[in-house]
Amino acid sequence: MSAPRQLSLNAFIYPSGHHEAAWRHPDSRPERIYDVTYYQEIGRTAEAAKLDAVFFADGPALRTDVRHNAAPGLEPITLLTAIAAATTHLGLIATASTTYYEPYNLARLFSSLDHISGGRAGWNIVTTGTDLAAANFGLDRHPDHAERYARAREFVDAVVALWDSWEDDAILLDRAAGIYADPDKIHPIDFVGEHLRVRGPFNAARTPQGHPVLVQAGASNEGRAFAGKYAEAIFTAHQRLSDAQTFYADIKAKAAEYGRDADEVKILPGISPFIADTEAAALRLEREFNELTVPEYGIKQLESITGTSLRALALDEPVPVEVFAGAGDVTDNARSRLQVVAGIVERERPTLRGLLHRLAGARGHRVFAGTPEQVADTIEEWFTQGAADGFNVMPPYYPGGLEVFTETVVPILQERGLFRTEYTGTTLRDHFGLARPRSRFAPEPVTVG
Repeated sequence: MSAPRQLSLNAFIYPSGHHEAAWRHPDSRPERIYDVTYYQEIGRTAEAAKLDAVFFADGPALRTDVRHNAAPGLEPITLLTAIAAATTHLGLIATASTTYYEPYNLARLFSSLDHISGGRAGWNIVTTGTDLAAANFGLDRHPDHAERYARAREFVDAVVALWDSWEDDAILLDRAAGIYADPDKIHPIDFVGEHLRVRGPFNAARTPQGHPVLVQAGASNEGRAFAGKYAEAIFTAHQRLSDAQTFYADIKAKAAEYGRDADEVKILPGISPFIADTEAAALRLEREFNELTVPEYGIKQLESITGTSLRALALDEPVPVEVFAGAGDVTDNARSRLQVVAGIVERERPTLRGLLHRLAGARGHRVFAGTPEQVADTIEEWFTQGAADGFNVMPPYYPGGLEVFTETVVPILQERGLFRTEYTGTTLRDHFGLARPRSRFAPEPVTVG
């Protein structure tokens, strides 16, 4: 009899919190966002609750309006190495761009993190959606969507081949014979593509996980196809159960089309919960944060999604639905987020102020205010109704927002048999229930009988 299906839960770390005004709230700690011990404390909180992983977003450009919000500037792979030293089981997932790295150096960074942590690394694969990055790398323009994804496919193929280039038993460590490794089990990859060329072999042995877990967050049509082929975990944003169910079924089907086991692809929507003893108190807490927002900041964020100026609107005027015409034509990640916002406008017909408050919580991810039981009910519903394999938990404020989730919601999920009470493995693959991949260079196993 197989074990019951278990939730995956990650803590998505955004230094002050996922609400855009979190840094202004007295329960957040913006003065500590460059203090490594702050993140180690958060990691220990997540591990004490037996969460699967912590996750960091990143981008190679200053995208935040630093006049009105805190700028999280620490490089995440380096930071996760420090968290690895303060934890023993917690998974460690970092974002890194296929557009602004080269395959060999990125393969080394994540391989090192996986070795240092004993097999807890995950790579969130992004192509970088902002054109602000190009000039930081000496480029005249940001590559277009199709070009970025074409490079990304080659990039992942090359990186995984590098990680595979040492067979698992390549290291002999034969002191008597003076032989450290068998060169016949270490392979050049000779990768030649339209965008990239990488000879190999890699300069480090295969990692404890075989290779770090491959994570992806693009929801565009191209992003979904990419996820179906490569991703082992997918972070996504949905407001409604029905939309999440449609996305879930689509990604699982795309994985099957590539000959993959759909159970080896974990779908993890974002949820940003305001939690209090009563629903009324949770809603008051959400309003408290929304009242700290700076409209100028929110308008800039909204305009970056719509591509249209909304400055002629008064804050208490309804947002015209026409601003979102064509939102269904999803061709890149920015427009996929536009679909989420368009859905809110079409269903709720908010004022500009109301829309800014709706988006302030988690940039289009689902914000939920309620009691611990109500939050657990929502998580269970999505988990059991074909919408999610788990969640990327996005506390509105840090560190208290994570603490209240782990202290009040996680025990309810554990009591319902939906989430572990102890780690049953040591690697991120163990936590996600993913198989360890074989090296492509390893000989096929011999079948007896």
